[in-house]
Amino acid sequence: MSPKMSKANQSQGLLLFKLNQTQVFALGTLKIRELVPFTPLTKIPHSHPAILGAATIRGMTIPIIDMAAGIGYRPVTEAELKDSYIIITDCQRMVIGFLVRSIDKIIECNWRNIEAPSGNLGKNAFLTGVTRFNDQLVQLLDVELLLSKIFPDDPINNRAILTDVQREKLTPLRILLVDDSKVARKQLSDALDSINIAYQVTADGRDALQMMQQAAEERKPIDLLVSDIEMPGLDGYELAFEVKNNPAIEHAYIILHTSLSSEISVSQAKQVGANEALTKFDAKELIEAMLRGAQALQPA
Repeated sequence: MSPKMSKANQSQGLLLFKLNQTQVFALGTLKIRELVPFTPLTKIPHSHPAILGAATIRGMTIPIIDMAAGIGYRPVTEAELKDSYIIITDCQRMVIGFLVRSIDKIIECNWRNIEAPSGNLGKNAFLTGVTRFNDQLVQLLDVELLLSKIFPDDPINNRAILTDVQREKLTPLRILLVDDSKVARKQLSDALDSINIAYQVTADGRDALQMMQQAAEERKPIDLLVSDIEMPGLDGYELAFEVKNNPAIEHAYIILHTSLSSEISVSQAKQVGANEALTKFDAKELIEAMLRGAQALQPA
């Protein structure tokens, strides 16, 4: 069996773009399918005000969101449309287009160089991290929060039903949830709260690793780790690799839980030692994965 290779030194692509004249925003390139110049749109009746309409791209009808308007900035005007671009993303099981005023460039950035945003920004700040490029502040947008405002979750997708036998399998386990998105943390918490399963939760990969090491020292090791992939500081790939290469905590069953609808993320998850990779968000699928983890953790 070939040794696992750490992703710790591998950088991630960031697409830089503008929503106004001064600030630079970014999305991870793993979420992006392609970039296309503005194309005529067909109106969608009774849609959210930030949805400009639908575009047909490569035979697929895709809703187009004015990203600036969606996060509370000045909407793109008719006169600006001819110079604007559409970022086609594959995120949270949806193909969505985001209209932006301009595209800047794609850069390589190590997630360790991305910091969590200030806690003073409030609960509606659409950011998951900040970094610098050429002495300019770059703000990573929280796509999950934006999509949750425009496409409110179906409550059914946030609930799972367990039998008493299944609940007894999960109840004894020490569970840690890790995600830098406020929306994702609430989805995860709601899913486990609804079935009365205890857990710990954090927004940071580094904190998660420290929590797992501390728990092991206290002889209460984490059994199930559910982690996002794209996170500032220590991403999910790195976290999984660090866990599997630390004998004190390596027994944990790792589920990488990501908005990336990509086979690439699943393949990389396996390479770093994760047991599973799921696309957000379906509570039933998540609980089923956790039950598989409970089964795998049982003594032979």
